[in-house]
Amino acid sequence: MSVRRIDQDHTRFRNIVRGKIKHDLKRFVSSGELIGKQGQRYVKIPLPQIQLPRFRHGQNEGGVGQGEGEDGQGVPGQDGEGAGEAGEDPGQHMLEVEVSLEDLAKILGEELELPNIEPRGRKNVRTYAGRYTGISRTGPNSLRHFKRTFREALKRQIASGTYDPEHPVVVPIREDMRFRSMETREIPQASAAIIYMMDVSGSMGREQKEIVRIEAFWIDTWLRHQYKNLEVHYIVHDAVAHEVDQHTFFHLRESGGTKISSAYELCTQLIRDKYPAQEWNIYPFHFSDGDNWSARDTEHCVSLLKDSILPVCNQFSYGQVKSAYGSGQFKKDLDGAFRGTERVVTTDIMDREGILPSIKTFLSKGR
Repeated sequence: MSVRRIDQDHTRFRNIVRGKIKHDLKRFVSSGELIGKQGQRYVKIPLPQIQLPRFRHGQNEGGVGQGEGEDGQGVPGQDGEGAGEAGEDPGQHMLEVEVSLEDLAKILGEELELPNIEPRGRKNVRTYAGRYTGISRTGPNSLRHFKRTFREALKRQIASGTYDPEHPVVVPIREDMRFRSMETREIPQASAAIIYMMDVSGSMGREQKEIVRIEAFWIDTWLRHQYKNLEVHYIVHDAVAHEVDQHTFFHLRESGGTKISSAYELCTQLIRDKYPAQEWNIYPFHFSDGDNWSARDTEHCVSLLKDSILPVCNQFSYGQVKSAYGSGQFKKDLDGAFRGTERVVTTDIMDREGILPSIKTFLSKGR
């Protein structure tokens, strides 16, 4: 009964935490505070609304103490005069609750009403079956298969002529022992690759990169919920493009010009070399402030998208982050070139308040 009550209390607490997260999801997303508290499988979420229990002291109308002594005099072994007054304001407590990334993805999906993705690519991943379906000649006694062991011992005694039907005693020896074993098998498992591209020229400042970092965290969280096997790559570009690690992606700042086609060319090469479309679900995301060095390069970007990227990816997503120095022209050019093309999705991200609507736009197609 006590174990069941503990389970009920734990479930009730989880529901309370879940409700608090859903209520404050917009604040969590725009602040980015969860990213710094991210572990491999969990994030720590501060919930100041859930207060720790504490004692509240009322007014004492009298006492029952007896003996010698004056008011305010300390008890034996206590230092000080004892003349201070007790404070009455409660302290501020912050409770951090661990929430799995899986639960966080479910909350995001419920709040944004995101559909589950139907994967198009398949990749065979070797995994363990959930039940002990195999038989082995070796193993621990706890996994001994008594029926199969008895059968082997009986077969051996009959074959050797030592079995007596009048006295049917079967004694297994070591060679007769059989044990249950867990077998591995190939099962189809959907796999996905995310390719993030970002302009790191001088017009993309620290705040713009922070917005991209926050949005990428939530996109990752959702897609990891949809795919068991997920790989992520990062490409930065100004006039030229380079593949970098995650930390460099969000902190690098250059001062050169902007040539977006360099990132699309590197993205195309990466897909061609590592991610065949029949096995992988591919998601390129590009973030910039909308500047490109020439209209001719924009035309080249459109050609790369039409001929090389769109035919092999599930969806191409472009997020335009508002900058004091950006023109915003590139989104207009993409919208014009791909009007009516469902697998090209573009959004404007004016500030941190625009992160959640952008995520919803990118992920609401179910591709």
